[in-house]
Amino acid sequence: MLGDGEGHTSVCVRREWTDGAAESETLSMRGNSEHGNRETSGVPSSDGGGGRPANAARDTAGAHAPEESDGSIVPQKRANKVAEAMAEHVEGSGPAKGNAREDAPRRTQSRKPVSFGLAGVREVARRDKEVRFTALLHHVSVECLRASYFRMRKDASPGIDGMTWVEYGEDLEGRLTRLHGRIHRGAYRPEPSKRGWIPKVDGTKRPLGIPCLEDKIVQHAVKTVLEAIYEVDFRGFSYGFRPGRSQHNALDALYVGITKRKVDWVLDADIRGYFDTIDHGWMQKFLEHRIADRRIIRLIQQWLKAGVVEGSSWSEADAGTPQGSAISPLLSNVFLHYVFDLWADQWRRRNARGDVVIVRYADDFVMGFQYEGEARRFLEELRERFARFGLELHADKTRLIEFGRFAAKARSGRGKPKPETFDFLGFTHACGTNSRGYFEIKRRPIAKRVRAKLQEIKLRLKYAMHNPVIEQGKWLQSVVRGWLRYYAVPGTSTILDCFRTQVARMWLRTLRHRSHKGRQKWTWERMVRLIRKWLPRARILHPYPNQRLIVRPKAGAV
Repeated sequence: MLGDGEGHTSVCVRREWTDGAAESETLSMRGNSEHGNRETSGVPSSDGGGGRPANAARDTAGAHAPEESDGSIVPQKRANKVAEAMAEHVEGSGPAKGNAREDAPRRTQSRKPVSFGLAGVREVARRDKEVRFTALLHHVSVECLRASYFRMRKDASPGIDGMTWVEYGEDLEGRLTRLHGRIHRGAYRPEPSKRGWIPKVDGTKRPLGIPCLEDKIVQHAVKTVLEAIYEVDFRGFSYGFRPGRSQHNALDALYVGITKRKVDWVLDADIRGYFDTIDHGWMQKFLEHRIADRRIIRLIQQWLKAGVVEGSSWSEADAGTPQGSAISPLLSNVFLHYVFDLWADQWRRRNARGDVVIVRYADDFVMGFQYEGEARRFLEELRERFARFGLELHADKTRLIEFGRFAAKARSGRGKPKPETFDFLGFTHACGTNSRGYFEIKRRPIAKRVRAKLQEIKLRLKYAMHNPVIEQGKWLQSVVRGWLRYYAVPGTSTILDCFRTQVARMWLRTLRHRSHKGRQKWTWERMVRLIRKWLPRARILHPYPNQRLIVRPKAGAV
């Protein structure tokens, strides 16, 4: 049975949310909801709601408390001073990209507009926070499947069936029509995922599950339908794998939250093996708070239970969602929405006396606290909360550190060294000051990742030593440009220049080792011309965080 607000209650019975509901909040963190959201939700009926002609059914229970973080809503101004206004209006959710209104439908590769009828679903989900959708599968149409196919990567690794994107497209319409028929007849059965491994910076390997092409298409289509519902529900401080909410949006929100609010302590948390430990039973219960279409629930259950094939052996999946599948990011966000987001948002409203900042990207989250006692109490209660749902904080990667505007001065007064740093989304964050002496967060690429990237480039250049110079230049150009696009934030100019210089030197050494006359042939003067032609110049590509958030004001970002 469920308890403390996660449980199912009788149909048409209302009760207060007691274990996870929270109103949408702005950067001031406590008790200042902009839109007055209701904190109740629907739960499954006894018959599961399957086969009903209506598009949605209204049942109620105290298990769901979404916010209106998405939508064309401009937060009301409640502060006179510019600084206070910015602090109270930092980044709420406008209409998410990819989940636009029906008058701005997605386009396929043929450039013809395609509408899946999801505008009505989104509007109902936004208007009624207690509604449960009983008929969703009909939105997975041939047009939706076709659009999902064209949004996939053409060079993606095939699954266990070996089917590639190009091969599937040779009889695209016929294949999609037959796939659509199997889905709606209930004859569709997903294949197990193929096990893959990708190296991590710490030397370990991350497991991947590579689905078959048709499974990817169906998962992407179902994900598109479900996003119309959950993008309305998700909290504003949730950024991972959501349309229009990138890593840099999360980094900007964290920067502004720490610099503009009263934050003196930072909790840097990591969930141990999150994607491999998601409980399937709890996942189904969480989904049924909004989804009453048993066909959609059955599809998700089949994907979760399909298992993984490694070599010639098949292993059953008792828990977790395979990383690499299209539906996995959405499911992981739904799970943490109920387990963490709603609970943490309510905790800071009810239990915190000082400011509390939250920024979550997938399973990685950072929180800022004004008071050390509240931070330690939250961490203890968070461990208990996670244990209840089968999750665990990584003991070595979860830290509570003194960090903020007054941390350096406070630590200096106690005879302690400067504040510690923390890593988030590829950047090391450190306390510092700008040229005028005001506090700011110094961000730089994580040194370990920079060294790993340079080592990777060095090995690739070694294997491609005798390839044509133009081919090497094109590859290095794409690598350096991609790296700069992510890490070129204000304050990183020196590191960007050093990275580009190191790549140029490695390329020069590689060219000089092509023959015994390489040193005489490849002089530095000649190399400079190659560098100017192929390696992009290091320049800042991202605005300052407060500038970007002022341009796009949104509420509930942290």
